[in-house]
Amino acid sequence: MHLFKTKIGRLRILAILEGISLLTLVFIAVPMKYGLGNPALVKMMGPVHGTLFLLFLFNTLSVGVEQQWKFRETTWKVLLACFIPFGTFYIDHKILSRL
Repeated sequence: MHLFKTKIGRLRILAILEGISLLTLVFIAVPMKYGLGNPALVKMMGPVHGTLFLLFLFNTLSVGVEQQWKFRETTWKVLLACFIPFGTFYIDHKILSRL
């Protein structure tokens, strides 16, 4: 797969994985915890999501410096994406896929 060969490609993969981990937490793990009294998936997915979140942040900054992104035009939008549900999917479609 050619996405693994570039830093932007790896950032795109992280964006998708981070988004999927958030959706898993919000729509599956948290309802299981509070609706069914089963916190196992939250205990498993919480650290996974946290790690992917941090990797996305650090890789965004790394790619932004390497690609000489202007912070006010690109970097802040990509960073903001991981704080908004579905944001990483949107930012991948609107910015990262076009780089």
